[in-house]
Amino acid sequence: MQRALSQAKKASDMGEVPVGAVLTFEGEIIAESHNQPISMNDPNSHAEINVIRQAAKFFNNYRLEKTSIYVTLEPCMMCCGALIHSRIENLIFSATDPKSGAVISNGNLLDSDYINHKVAYSRGPLAEESSELLKNFFSKRRL
Repeated sequence: MQRALSQAKKASDMGEVPVGAVLTFEGEIIAESHNQPISMNDPNSHAEINVIRQAAKFFNNYRLEKTSIYVTLEPCMMCCGALIHSRIENLIFSATDPKSGAVISNGNLLDSDYINHKVAYSRGPLAEESSELLKNFFSKRRL
């Protein structure tokens, strides 16, 4: 999760919302990235989507079975869908997102009965650090 937090700091330095993600396979980091919708002119360029794209190229496969993704903020509805469709096995996220998080804060999408792939999830590692980074980022933008 420390590497994901480093990615989130890169996003912040670029003026992007500070969210970072790392994807692993058998304990090895396969992909790491951060939010880039502004710099990429792509509203889908969330940290999770970026690492999924990188990992799919790495494996030359759209299915990322037996992988884990570490994210500094609870994924949104779009990213939850991407986790399901890419068949990621585990999600570990730091901070909850009461406004648009879709894992536990709103919707509980990964627990839905209608999905065809279950993503195991847990929360908490580096939650305080991730939350603080986000709070600082947004407080500076409001000045």
